[in-house]
Amino acid sequence: MHATVHLDTHHHAGPIDRRIFGGFLEHLGRAVYEGVYDPGNPLSDEHGFRRDVLDVLKPLGMPVMRYPGGNFVSCYDWRDGIGPRANRPTRPDYAWRSRESNQFGTDEFMAWCRQLGTEPMMAVNLGTLGTTAAGELVEYCNLPAGTFWADRRKTNGHPEPYGVKLWCLGNEMDGIWQAGHVPADEYARRAQQAAVMMKGLDPSIQTIACGSSYRGIPTYMHWERTVLEYAFDQIDFISAHRYSNNDRQDSAWFLAEGVEIDRVIEDYAALIGYVRAVKRSNKQIHLSFDEWNVWYKDRGGDGKWAAAPHLLEEVYNLEDALVCAQYLSSFIRHADTVKIACIAQIVNVIAPVLTRRQGLLIQSIYHPFLLYSQHARGVSLRPAITSSTYRAGERGEVPAIDVSATYDAAAQLVSLFLINRNSEKSASVVVQIDDMTIDQVIGAEVMGGGDLKAANTWEHPDTVKPSPAQAIMVNRGLRVHLPAPGLLVVRCHVTPR
Repeated sequence: MHATVHLDTHHHAGPIDRRIFGGFLEHLGRAVYEGVYDPGNPLSDEHGFRRDVLDVLKPLGMPVMRYPGGNFVSCYDWRDGIGPRANRPTRPDYAWRSRESNQFGTDEFMAWCRQLGTEPMMAVNLGTLGTTAAGELVEYCNLPAGTFWADRRKTNGHPEPYGVKLWCLGNEMDGIWQAGHVPADEYARRAQQAAVMMKGLDPSIQTIACGSSYRGIPTYMHWERTVLEYAFDQIDFISAHRYSNNDRQDSAWFLAEGVEIDRVIEDYAALIGYVRAVKRSNKQIHLSFDEWNVWYKDRGGDGKWAAAPHLLEEVYNLEDALVCAQYLSSFIRHADTVKIACIAQIVNVIAPVLTRRQGLLIQSIYHPFLLYSQHARGVSLRPAITSSTYRAGERGEVPAIDVSATYDAAAQLVSLFLINRNSEKSASVVVQIDDMTIDQVIGAEVMGGGDLKAANTWEHPDTVKPSPAQAIMVNRGLRVHLPAPGLLVVRCHVTPR
């Protein structure tokens, strides 16, 4: 199979926002307790933070971290998780039928973010609480001492404000499973009122309104239109969520997931543009794709009222990793629309990292995230691709090759992210940058080929991981080989023609 990719550094979708490489930490299963926070474990530091978890998350370069949920936030009172730990109540968590000890709360999260080198992205409860509690949390996090909740922060040992800039106005409020679920018009009022209060306390913050929880929900796009039309002036982002699955056990169909991811983003871009036009507004609202991942093998969400139950501990394989790569490529190609994205989640719960008391396991989906985060820099180039198609089940004929590319002008570096979605035929791909000469290949890594269901295990932790690859310079361009299926990441130094 042969394909060609043409690029031109003048044709791009604008700068990539590094926040597309964000993460998500929810009080769910063993994400917090036994995940990032495990006091008494020899692998934890003096704050109870797992050092080994921090060590493997740091290379991912996550600029933002969404917290504390997720479904959890809609019945969470943040005030339970501050102050002396001995005084913090244990509460039932409606969302995941678990016991929440509140031993890890807002101040612990802020300290953990500093250790990781990420910025907090806080969610407020607009399900069972509302505007008052949301405003109080902004006061606690962002205002200088001298008012009630800011003084409580100081009393709790944190005299300086945290300066949280990103705030989610609830979570998946379109879903009937959500505590405090309401129709779109009611949520729009809640979000608008909360945003007015929150920005009144700190005008520097940005707010993210809930979009649809998934594309198949009956209110998809109707919900967003209602929210955007009512709260347009008070919000800065609308959220999108998507979890990909291969329930049908059709790998050809599953590996074409990037087609649907593109479609979701384009749906949002079109609707945002429509509402902006109707309002004759110069304001630009962007997309926060703040829950995304593969999730279908471990769906049980009933914790049976245990503390830190084993929930949603998905085991990821090669095809899952290639779908995650397609999410990241889509975010890059749509850099003018997607400014924030958060993989859900980071540890134990549908996560690239699993822990046990004695150590951790890096899963297959960790590796594409690392490659993209490390090497996607500058502006997002618009690729022109000539590729054969393959039959992707009910999705019909789909291009076999998926490509995203970035250009860092200061470093004169082009990074290429090429995915072969065809599991039966490898591909020879020729890449030309029409206004540039590729004069040096800086590096190349490949993962793929072989067993689609191959996964890393505690006994065999390196079954699925990248290996060095070769890229041949030909006619001022490149020729590369893509395994069936596979991901190839190539970095090239370029000079103008």
